[in-house]
Amino acid sequence: MSKIHVPLLDLTKQYETIKDEVLAVTQEIYKSQRFILGSHVEKFEESMAQFCGTRYAVGVSSGTDALILSFMALGIGEGDWVITTPYTFFATAGAIARVGANPLFVDVEKETYAMCPSALKKTLGLFSKTELSRVKAVVPVHLYGQCADMTKIIEISKAYGLIVIEDAAQAIGSKHEGRMAGSMGDIGCFSFFPSKNLGAYGDAGMIVCHDDEIHEKLKMFRVHGMHPKYYHRYVGGNFRLDALQAGILQVKIKHLNAWTEKRRKNAKTYTQLFETAGLTKLIQLPREVRCFHIYNQYVVWLPERRDELRSFMSDRNIQTEVYYPIPLHLQDCFAYLGHQIGDFPQSELAAKYTLALPIYPELRLEQLEWVVTAIRDFYMP
Repeated sequence: MSKIHVPLLDLTKQYETIKDEVLAVTQEIYKSQRFILGSHVEKFEESMAQFCGTRYAVGVSSGTDALILSFMALGIGEGDWVITTPYTFFATAGAIARVGANPLFVDVEKETYAMCPSALKKTLGLFSKTELSRVKAVVPVHLYGQCADMTKIIEISKAYGLIVIEDAAQAIGSKHEGRMAGSMGDIGCFSFFPSKNLGAYGDAGMIVCHDDEIHEKLKMFRVHGMHPKYYHRYVGGNFRLDALQAGILQVKIKHLNAWTEKRRKNAKTYTQLFETAGLTKLIQLPREVRCFHIYNQYVVWLPERRDELRSFMSDRNIQTEVYYPIPLHLQDCFAYLGHQIGDFPQSELAAKYTLALPIYPELRLEQLEWVVTAIRDFYMP
């Protein structure tokens, strides 16, 4: 048994490098006793808008709430249809259902795991005018740190008069044809869950946009539809970003580009190691397709025996994860949509054959080598 341990993620290493900055800003907030919205939230919103290349950013309580708030502010609700993919974290479709709309799934591409534009076009082309009147929005998901083909998706969506809401929860800093994730659609939604490339110390999220009216609505819906105080134009919710989380994220965003480059360097090292081990004919490695990949996850496509491999690697002190073992169209809570096995084959195959390997910035070369050695020993004993 090797003494080398490779966790899927080790945030303690990151914290060691920013501890003094984090403690300073949190002490400042404790002294002020101002924890809800305020100057720290406003400063981080400005930083996010600048980072994403958008006019506006609105801090919210989580990535899930970013999606829910976006639907509410855009008037998407009971009886509407919203198109997304079945191969993503549950929040994407869950948020659609939460506002009373129905998720309408289209399949993903094999190489990017993101929405397939041709599948989107085909699906829309099958609807009658009456059915099309119910379709309100398209939610492409930039999965694992790589953007969907937004040029084609936006072109198709706008031809049908549909709103485009980017689920960029896993893609902060990713680019498609030079444009930043979150900045290409009508709205972009981000998550700062602690495990993300830019992670808070709890739940937090952000919505970015360019439009003045959408921006004003998002700010009102964030605080129970209120403006000015105690005057409610809409029924919104409590979707506020805490000052503590904003202060911590403001510290961390200054380091984000450096952390991203370390992730990209680790991904490049993985590729070289897999090539040297003779595994690239067996395993599909992630690669950049039309975009700048920020590697929120490093997900490989395995030929077979994935679960056996996971157990084998666990015995060698290597942590892995399966994102996501059951596509959304086959989840019990969406049985009412009437889907069956085989409806979205690419999503089902991805759920069956993919595995996430450790990719966080602080990994050492010997840890990356140990991961590849374990996979080689399993498939090529």
